[in-house]
Amino acid sequence: MSRPLRLIIFDVDGTLVDSQGDILAAMRAGFDALGEPAPADAAILGIVGLSLDVAVARLAPHLPAPTRARIVEGYKAAYMDLRARGGVTHSSPLYPHARETIEALHRVPETLLGLATGKSARGLDKLLDGHDLRPWFVTRQVADHHPSKPHPSMIRAALAETGVAPENAVMVGDTSYDMEMAQAAGITGIGVSWGYHRPETLTAAARIIDDFRELAGVLDTIWSGSR
Repeated sequence: MSRPLRLIIFDVDGTLVDSQGDILAAMRAGFDALGEPAPADAAILGIVGLSLDVAVARLAPHLPAPTRARIVEGYKAAYMDLRARGGVTHSSPLYPHARETIEALHRVPETLLGLATGKSARGLDKLLDGHDLRPWFVTRQVADHHPSKPHPSMIRAALAETGVAPENAVMVGDTSYDMEMAQAAGITGIGVSWGYHRPETLTAAARIIDDFRELAGVLDTIWSGSR
């Protein structure tokens, strides 16, 4: 009997690529441009994965909404400038073994790959093109079209687009928002330890991996009963 169609959804920042340098610099620039004190690095990394408007609201709840909106726009402009000056591969390098893992999973006939990210469509497209990764992902969910994580909208859309049942899908991510989103959508969450949230905060994860090379074995264990 053939295996069912399966979907592996990846987060982007902190999971596939390490963009923390530009994220920190761009957020500081957004606050600095308005003469506001920038949050601590740990606080900024703690909101990675959320949509920008939600992230800035969490970082600066004391500021009025119009000021927060200007910080968001300042962040976007600074991030684009940093990426343009440094190039995608320097600005947001892939984590070790990310590419070979993605390519190996893509070669499995019944496996589909997707993305669910707090990035905009424009930002994600530039990242994928810079790393030549666009062909591998059949569904790409971005902040433009969904409520912020951990709302399950992104995962529900990915399942609907691919026709994959929830029990045959997983979410791979580095933040508690990713794991809570997976849980809310009724799919398995696999946390990664190398990202921006500490592994002990990924309480909704079914498993946590320390190296991309572990992912295939973990998936085989999770899905061994559905062959």
